Order: sequence, then structure tokens, then C-alpha cells
Amino acid sequence: MLRRILDRYCQALSVVMAACLAVMVVLVFGNVVLRYAFNSGIAVSEEVSRWLFIWVTFLGAIVALREHGHLGTDMLVSRLPVAGKKICLVAGQLLMLYLTWLLFQGSLAQARINWDVAAPVTGASMAVVYGAGIAFAVSAAVLLLIELVRTLSGRIGDDELVMVKESEEQSELEALQAELARQDAQPARAGSRA
Repeated sequence: MLRRILDRYCQALSVVMAACLAVMVVLVFGNVVLRYAFNSGIAVSEEVSRWLFIWVTFLGAIVALREHGHLGTDMLVSRLPVAGKKICLVAGQLLMLYLTWLLFQGSLAQARINWDVAAPVTGASMAVVYGAGIAFAVSAAVLLLIELVRTLSGRIGDDELVMVKESEEQSELEALQAELARQDAQPARAGSRA
């Protein structure tokens, strides 16, 4: 149930990110066309695009955290026994929770400071910019707490003990190798039945 809720939340974030990217493209492209063709432009284009880019970055980080999609190095952790991997995972999750708390505190303080500061072009509150950090910190804390509870309660599989990907190519190679191993195992099982 909880997993479905988190999946839907991340799907909703993906839709919001796609909408933000679409608005950014329209604003920037429209501004370029207006400047070169009609010697005018959309005044809010640059400011709104910059704000949307900030929000897309933070929302994308939430989705990547949920999917364990952040790149890192697992050279040491992947060689540890299961107990060592669990200890490193819990330590990593606790450190990330602490960093998330620091990000939340800093973003909240900046949002409060800039609440009455108007943006130069749109006149909107500059707290909107720091709201992205708050949204990320709250979402990331929830995701990390759920993962920490799963780890401490033993409901996490051995294949989930390494929480980073060495590289995108490495994960693609491992997925391909797993698929080939499954395909090789199927004919072997079919041959043993005959």
C-alpha cells in the first residue's frame, strides 16, 4: 500500500517536471523568436525559466532518491559481507537524514528571510525559490525514514543493500547479464523436464 502511494507520488512529480520543462521550452523558445523576429520579448521568461529549472532539479532528485538512481561509488561496500553492507546502509541513511535536516533548516530560514522580497521582474516572492529545498527535504526525509525502517526491520533484500549505482552503463550491463542468465536457465529447466 505504502509502496503504491510512493510510486504514485513519484509519477505525479514526473508529470509536474515534464510540465515545467514544457513551459520552460515555450518561454525560452518564444522569447528567442520574439527577440529576433519582432524585436520584443517576454519579460518574465528568464526569471520563470530559472525558477522552473530549480524546481525540476529538486523534484528530479526526489524521484532519483526513490529509485536509488543517484550515482556513486560502491567499490568498497559491494565487497563487504551482508552485515557490513547493512551497517554501511544504515550509516548512509542516517547521514542523509542529517543532511536533509540541514537543507530543510537552511531552506526554511531563507524562505522566511525572502518572504517579503519581490523578484525583479515578476514581483513574486523570492521564497518560491527556497520552497524547492523545503519540498525536497520533506519528501527526502519521508523516503529515507521509510527505507531506514525497512533496513532496521530486516525487510530489505540483499540486492538492495547497496544504495548507489556505480555508473549508468554498469547498471545496464548488470541488468543485461541478469536477463541473459534467466534466458539460459529456462532452456536448462525445460531440458531437465524432458
